Amino acid sequence: MKLLSFSPVPGEGKRVGVLLNGRVVDLAKAYEVVFEASAPNWFLDLKEFVAGGDGALLLAKETLSRLKGVEGAVSYDPEKIVYYPPIERPEKILLLAVNYKSHGNETSTSPPKEPYLFTKFANALVGHNQPVIYPKASSRVDHEVELAVVIGKRGKYIPRKEAFNYVFGYTIANDVSFRDKQFPPEPPYGMRWVHGKGMDTAMPLGPWIVTRDELDPNSVKLTLRVNGEVRQEGYAEDMIFKVDEVIEYTSNGITLSPGDVISTGTPQGVALATGKYLKPGDVMEAEITGIGVLRNYLVEEK
Repeated sequence: MKLLSFSPVPGEGKRVGVLLNGRVVDLAKAYEVVFEASAPNWFLDLKEFVAGGDGALLLAKETLSRLKGVEGAVSYDPEKIVYYPPIERPEKILLLAVNYKSHGNETSTSPPKEPYLFTKFANALVGHNQPVIYPKASSRVDHEVELAVVIGKRGKYIPRKEAFNYVFGYTIANDVSFRDKQFPPEPPYGMRWVHGKGMDTAMPLGPWIVTRDELDPNSVKLTLRVNGEVRQEGYAEDMIFKVDEVIEYTSNGITLSPGDVISTGTPQGVALATGKYLKPGDVMEAEITGIGVLRNYLVEEK
C-alpha cells in the first residue's frame, strides 16, 4: 500500500490518501461513504495512521474493498493535489553518513566501523512537488537521494533479527546539503552538521510511504536526476550497513517511536565529488524502484 499526506487543493485540510489504480483515494471520504460514519483520526493524519499499525492497515484495506465502483467520487488525480511530507513532525529524523561503498570511494572516505548518525529537524522537511530554498547562506548546495525507513512501533534495544517488525514502511529522502557550511575552512571541532545539513527545506520526503510488505529494501535502485541529467545511480545492496543493522544500532539506548525517520545514506554522484552543484531553477528527481519519484525544484531565497 502507498500512503500519503495531501490536500485536494491548496488551503484545504490535510488528508491521508492511498495511491490506487493511478488515483489518490481520500481514505476519510471513502470511510464516510462506506460506513456512513465519521472517519477515525487514523485517516486524517498519517503519523496517527502509522501509530495505528496493523489495525489502521486492516481498516484501510476493508474500506477500499467496499468502495465497489465509486472510487471516482472519493479520489483525485495525483498530478493535481498538494503533497506534504508523509510524516511532518517526526520525533526523530536520523541519517547515516557514508553508508554506501561507492560514496565513500568517491569522497576518499574510509568505511566507518559502525553506523555514523547525524540528525535533521522538522524545519527541513518538505513534500513532493514543493520548492526547496536555495539559501542566501550557501553557494554549494548538493543533493543526496536516499532510502528512508519509517518506524512503525515503539522499541528500544531491538535485536537485528526482529528489526523489520518495527518498520512500517519506506519512502524517498533527498538529503540536501550545504557543503560550504558543512566543511568550514577552519574547523576546530570538525564538520558543522547543523548548518551543513539542516537548513530550511533541506530534506524533501515522499511522495508516499510504501508499506514494508511491498518492498525489499536491500534490492532497490536509487537514481537522482537534475534537469533530466542522471547525477546519482546506485543500488541498496551497496550499503555498508543494511536496514536491520541500522535499526539495531540506532535503538541501542535510543527509543524509536512510530513515525521516526531513518535515512540510510546515498550512493555515488554527489556534487561534493563531481563539482556539479545545484543552482536556482534546477529540478531534482529522486527515484527509488518500488516507491516512485520525489520531485522538487530550487527557488532562490529573496
